[in-house]
Amino acid sequence: MSRAEVGREAVEPVETGAVGAAKTAGVDGAVSQSGAGAAGGAGVSGAAVGVLWTLGLFRSELLVTLRRWRTIALLGVLAAVPVLIGIAVRIETGGDGGSAGGGGEAGPAFISQVTNNGLFLVFAALAATLPVFLPMAVGVVAGDAVAGESAAGTLRYLLVAPAGRTRLLLAKFTTALVFCLLATLVVAASALVVGAVLFPLGDVTTISGTRISFGEGLVRAGAVALVVALSLAGVAALGIFVSTLTGSGIAAMATTVGLVITVQILGSIPQLDAIHPYLFPNYWLSFSDLLRDPVHWTEIRKNLGLQALYAAVFGSAAWARFTTKDISA
Repeated sequence: MSRAEVGREAVEPVETGAVGAAKTAGVDGAVSQSGAGAAGGAGVSGAAVGVLWTLGLFRSELLVTLRRWRTIALLGVLAAVPVLIGIAVRIETGGDGGSAGGGGEAGPAFISQVTNNGLFLVFAALAATLPVFLPMAVGVVAGDAVAGESAAGTLRYLLVAPAGRTRLLLAKFTTALVFCLLATLVVAASALVVGAVLFPLGDVTTISGTRISFGEGLVRAGAVALVVALSLAGVAALGIFVSTLTGSGIAAMATTVGLVITVQILGSIPQLDAIHPYLFPNYWLSFSDLLRDPVHWTEIRKNLGLQALYAAVFGSAAWARFTTKDISA
C-alpha cells in the first residue's frame, strides 16, 4: 500500500465519521434553529472532526507499520525465540521433567522451572528477549518513524493534510507504543503455545514457594507481558526523538539500537553503579516480582516511573525538534 493510498484512507473515515456524528448530534436540525444553537453544533462538529482526524491518522500509521515486511520479519524472529528455547530445554532434559539450566544458575530466569510447567516458558522467553531482542525491534520501528518518511519523500505529503505536526508525532509515538505491546504479546503467545506442546501445564509455584492455580498463573503472565511492554516506552520515546534529528531512516535505526546497547553496557559496569538507577534498562527484570506471593510492587513502580520520565523527556524533545524543523522532503 502506498503512502498516498494510506493518506486517503485517513481522510475518508474522517469525512464519513464526521457526517455520522453530525447527524447523531442533530446538527442538521440545528440549521433551522437559532444562531447560538448553530454555533454550538459547529463547535461539537469541529471537536468530533478533530478526534476523528486523530483516530484516522493513528489507524493509518499503525496499518503502514504493521504491513511493512521489516515489521513482519521482526515479529517472526521474536516468535521464533521461545520455540528455540523450548526445543533446547526439551532436548537437554529429554522430556523427563528434570530441571534445566543447572537449577536456574544458568540460562534465562525461570528456565529451570520450564520442564515442570510449560507456563514458565513465557517468563523465560520474556526474560531472554527483553535485554536484546525486544528493545532492538522497538528501536528499529521507532527510529524509522519520522526519518523513514523523510528519506522516502513522504513526510511533506503527510504534513499537507490538515493533521498538524503535533498530531502526526503523537500518532507515530502511539504506534510505537502499540508495537511494544504487540511484540511482547507475540513472544508471550508463542511461548505459551510451545510450552503447552512440549511440557506439562498445571498449578504454578511462585518465587515465594507458594502455589497458585493455573488460571491465576495465566493472569499473572498477562500482567508480566503488560509490564514488559510498558518497560519499552523509554526506548520508543528515544527512538522517536532520534528519528526527528536525521533524514535517514537507516541512520536513525542504527543510532537508536546503538544507544540502547551502549546504555546496557553502562548498566553492566560495577564502577558506574551510581548512575544505574537512572538508566532505563535498570528495572527491566522487575517483572519477576509479579510472581511473588504477595506481589512486590516497589521495583515495578520504580520501573514504570522511570519509563514515564524517559517518555516525557524524549517525547518533549522530539516535539520541540519536529515542530520547529524545516521539512524539505
